[in-house]
Amino acid sequence: MTLAPSHFDVRKTEGVSIDWNDGTTSFISCNVLRHASPSADSKALRTELAENPLAILPQSSQNDVTIEEAELVGNYAIRFTFSDGHKAGIYTWSYLKEIGA
Repeated sequence: MTLAPSHFDVRKTEGVSIDWNDGTTSFISCNVLRHASPSADSKALRTELAENPLAILPQSSQNDVTIEEAELVGNYAIRFTFSDGHKAGIYTWSYLKEIGA
């Protein structure tokens, strides 16, 4: 069986709630989604922080982000636009399942 959501609910100020076709459910907050972005720049920042605990975090304009838009990418992923302007990164179903665990 290929992993896929059977129900996907975007709550703009809270996060996403996903019912999976394997019978499990995940909830991922907006802040977790934003900080776990699979975009290249976010991955590079996470790598730098893992390698150098004294790395300086970029200043964020907002502590709490919201989801402004959500767009399906084929039948395998979703892309979010956040209130801080970030819209890079494609969240595959398997990646959402991983970060929602």
